[in-house]
Amino acid sequence: MNSVRYLLVVLCLGASLGELKANPLTYEGPSGAGTGKHIVFIASDHEYKSEETLPALARILARHHGFKCTVLFGLNDKGEITPGQSNVPGMEALGSADLMVVFTRFQNWPDEQMQHFVDYLDRGGPIVGLRTATHGFRIPSDSKWAKYGNSFNGEEYQGGWGRQVLGEKWAGHYGGNHRQSTRLDIVAAEKDHPILRGIKKMWAQCGGYRAAPLEPSRVLAMAQPLQGMTADSPPNQKMPPVPGAWTRSYRGKSGKEGRVFTSTYGASNDILDEGYRRLLINGCFWAAGLEDEIIPDAQIAFVGPYNPTWGRGGGRRKAGTKPSDMAGWDTPVVPLAD
Repeated sequence: MNSVRYLLVVLCLGASLGELKANPLTYEGPSGAGTGKHIVFIASDHEYKSEETLPALARILARHHGFKCTVLFGLNDKGEITPGQSNVPGMEALGSADLMVVFTRFQNWPDEQMQHFVDYLDRGGPIVGLRTATHGFRIPSDSKWAKYGNSFNGEEYQGGWGRQVLGEKWAGHYGGNHRQSTRLDIVAAEKDHPILRGIKKMWAQCGGYRAAPLEPSRVLAMAQPLQGMTADSPPNQKMPPVPGAWTRSYRGKSGKEGRVFTSTYGASNDILDEGYRRLLINGCFWAAGLEDEIIPDAQIAFVGPYNPTWGRGGGRRKAGTKPSDMAGWDTPVVPLAD
């Protein structure tokens, strides 16, 4: 009898630990324009450190502006953050989301996780997509989710979710990473767009991506590849600017249109630039339908230590980092290796 009780205790404890491991990282601010709005961030790319960018943005939006922000990560079977992992527990949070922020690359999620994502698209929920989200999925052709993949060529959804929802799929590099950074210039005709309020100049450490957003799209900023890794590097005269940030909309199965803001930048070091960071914060406000609340001098300071590791000299993320290691306002995003 004692052995049976022991087994039950072990099983219950195991279930509790499993639930704890699956709990998403959530920040909720005390007050602000975002009070009552829920943003779900999905971070799982192989290269640009979305696991650093998205919790940093989530903290800003929660602490300074009152949003409830849930951050989901690609995790291994130990619950550790594993960049690019096609396993993102907690996707059911999308059921109550007012905005989804996606920074993924070549994902192929389990059916249950993908269903939550598709349900969100079907209801026409607003979306912000960053960098590799344009090629956020690589899904086998025999999968029931195949049309969302970057290589899908069916006429009804050509180019997959990237092209059909965000406006662009993977189209190639346009400037080399770690040797050519990018200046983002406001399109003069769009200078009064709410997303551009308070922004004078923007610079991203990432090299460029080719982009020609699917019409109808509204390009807000053009990306000019530079000949170096500083904001004052000269432009590459052989590489004319291409779209680097735009808005559009898509229609879900429900018939509702969802707002979309897309930028082909967003690596963790990119948001060190105040202008670019403000662009992303404003983009979240706009997509969530709060454009009237965007003010030029809104607070966008980082909350707690921010340790981006994408750029050179940034250190390395501590091995085995879990979402819970970034809970609260004062823990580092992200913990660094000793």
